[in-house]
Amino acid sequence: MSAAQALEIADEQGLDLVKISPQANPPVCKLMDYGKYRFEQSKREKEARKNQHVVEIKEVRMSPGIDVGDFNTKLKNAQKFLADGNRVKVSVRFRGREMAHTEIGRDLLLRFAEQAGEAAVLEKEPKMEGRSMSIFLAPKGGK
Repeated sequence: MSAAQALEIADEQGLDLVKISPQANPPVCKLMDYGKYRFEQSKREKEARKNQHVVEIKEVRMSPGIDVGDFNTKLKNAQKFLADGNRVKVSVRFRGREMAHTEIGRDLLLRFAEQAGEAAVLEKEPKMEGRSMSIFLAPKGGK
């Protein structure tokens, strides 16, 4: 039917004439309440935004000479972050002569990743960035 006829029918029914596929020959149109459609669409988008979880990157810093008690405390904090569904960056800072023994830091990071193993997956191998070496841990369950 012609566009004028379709507009007339839409006016009679109190609806809007919406072009669904304007490039088609002839163009495809639909009678609908466009305001109600937009309202429902915005409601669906708001619901989707409410249900999404933003993953943050939490950081745990250590030094190569960390003792067992402090190590365990840092490990517990990292496991708490992972349980919340966040990624964790574990870094070891080297100062002064510690730079000559970066393998100590590498061993420390690998031990940390191994002990956090039941809750986390090692994303990146230990990597040196300036005076610090770091790894990234991601939650296993993928919350």
